[in-house]
Amino acid sequence: MTERTAANLAGRVALVTGGGAGMGQAHAILMAERGADIVVQDVNRDTAEATVTEIRGKGRKARAFVHDIADIAATRAMVKAAEGEFGHIDIVVNNAGIGGGRKKIEDIDEALFHKMLNIHLTGHFFLTQAVVPGMKARRMGKIINIASRWAMTGADNSSHYIAAKGALVAITKAWAHEFAPWNIHVNAVAPGGVWTDMVLKSAGEAFIREEEKKVPLKRWAQPVEYAYAVAFLASGESDFITGQVLSPNGGASIVGI
Repeated sequence: MTERTAANLAGRVALVTGGGAGMGQAHAILMAERGADIVVQDVNRDTAEATVTEIRGKGRKARAFVHDIADIAATRAMVKAAEGEFGHIDIVVNNAGIGGGRKKIEDIDEALFHKMLNIHLTGHFFLTQAVVPGMKARRMGKIINIASRWAMTGADNSSHYIAAKGALVAITKAWAHEFAPWNIHVNAVAPGGVWTDMVLKSAGEAFIREEEKKVPLKRWAQPVEYAYAVAFLASGESDFITGQVLSPNGGASIVGI
């Protein structure tokens, strides 16, 4: 396999949850630029369709599916429809999520706790369950779970969010073992700070600027910088990598092996 062929995603179909905005949109667009057709799932129709329009403008095939990733029946229907239209799904990026709101444990009620786990963990578990049979039949697949650097280090807030992201890291390792006999690779990307509209709306620019001072590289990432990691893990360049956690974070978390 040549270097050019390994990085090329031509002929592949990628499904990206939360693909309408932020990191999810960046993952979808970059993989499309590298030749993949894209299934965009998002809870927001306008942003999902905007991503699809941009991808089609690059000459790739794309379709939007609009529902809450925690709706398991809708997710199963999406996979069936997408496989019918695109023929197969080769890459899954389990990206959809919500922020922790910097909440302390006293501020996290049962409904919020279950919502956090249902979006980050339950929805993506059953999406992966729906996609894996096709991957097994073709004896190939790439699954990339979007976790968080806090899943490795913890933090003094948002423990419900960290619990959900930590579970994604754990399930990455479990699936890597379970799916390896079918040549299905499972890895996680654990981002640090990122400039997205979601973060700007919830925290504000002043907060981000203060947090950037704590990072050794003195900045937060742009969404595409995480998309580069995802596209690598989706490509043939990562064919000997599975069960790993890649954490681009500017040095904000430097942990041992």
